[in-house]
Amino acid sequence: MALVSASRFRSALLHQLLQFSSASTFAAGGHAFDPEIRRLAKFQRFTDIEALLEPRKLNLPSDSSSREPYLASFIIAYASAGMLDHAVRTLDELPRLGSSRTILSLNALLSACNHSKTLSTRVPDLFSNLSRYHSLSPDKISYGILIKSLCLARDSSKALSVLKEMDNKRIEITAISYTTIMDSLYKEGKPEEADRLWKEMRAKGVAPDVAAYNVRAMYWAVNGGPDDVLRLIEEMKADGMEPDIFTYNYLMTCYCKHGRVDNAKRVYRELGQKGCEPNAATYKNLLYSLCKNNDFVGGLEVFEDCVKHRRVPDLGSVMALVKGLMKDSKIRAAKRVVTGLRKKFPEEFSGSWMKLENVVGLSNDEKVPEVES
Repeated sequence: MALVSASRFRSALLHQLLQFSSASTFAAGGHAFDPEIRRLAKFQRFTDIEALLEPRKLNLPSDSSSREPYLASFIIAYASAGMLDHAVRTLDELPRLGSSRTILSLNALLSACNHSKTLSTRVPDLFSNLSRYHSLSPDKISYGILIKSLCLARDSSKALSVLKEMDNKRIEITAISYTTIMDSLYKEGKPEEADRLWKEMRAKGVAPDVAAYNVRAMYWAVNGGPDDVLRLIEEMKADGMEPDIFTYNYLMTCYCKHGRVDNAKRVYRELGQKGCEPNAATYKNLLYSLCKNNDFVGGLEVFEDCVKHRRVPDLGSVMALVKGLMKDSKIRAAKRVVTGLRKKFPEEFSGSWMKLENVVGLSNDEKVPEVES
């Protein structure tokens, strides 16, 4: 759920950036998403990153309103690469480079830091120091990013204090911020506080969205039973919302946890009717859960769907499937799993994946007929 919340903050920031600029202008400066930047950062070639980015700063859009979003992409790129000093320096340089400096650029910096394992703990100090130094007034997105940082550090008490500060300053508290803290409270083993916050959100007139309901669904999937998740799904529908793939993933996992694999498979097979497409988590979790319940035929169905949709399955789950099929004397099916993977994903089929061949007794060039006799 943390990844869902993070993507929502990123979407909110992108929306803010696009409000200041055309999509094409920002895309042209979307250096944070440049594969070359990511590759150089992976190998800590920071000098090369600087040499690549600095000259581009001078290629400003002619439209003055598009300059800050363009330069904000450099801030994101540097912070995403772990080059915080360069990101802060770029923020400092904005007026000299011919751009305005608003809360948009600070939000870009803070958000990028939140997505860095090494920089997320720096967000609270950066939020405080840079907003004061540059006389910028944090907005609801800034505070949302701050809340996310505190929750990543499992410090929900401070995050709750931020909510009070926002309330006192009459800054809008969004469903995203409430959801982020509820998620953290549930994970910290404080369900009563999470439920209290849910009631507070409703009392203040903040409408929950599907992601907010999914935080609760995740909790009940782990700490309750299928009926608890189903009750929540009915509550969602009564609130005018349709469950999404994450909701159904939690329901299927909960069914399997309680040994009700037929119910889980029924939900899986009806996803299309519900307007949902399986995602990577669907295949990974359901395949693992079915194998754990010794339903290897059902696991094989999920595996074949996964490969058909060109999703690389989880190695641990595939290993469990192959071993289970071998144990049930479905040797041809087990071999077909391995050869199918080898054919469909030749580049990924290396290293630990090669152990699958040993399990089924295959050589590197051996093929298995597509149809089992």
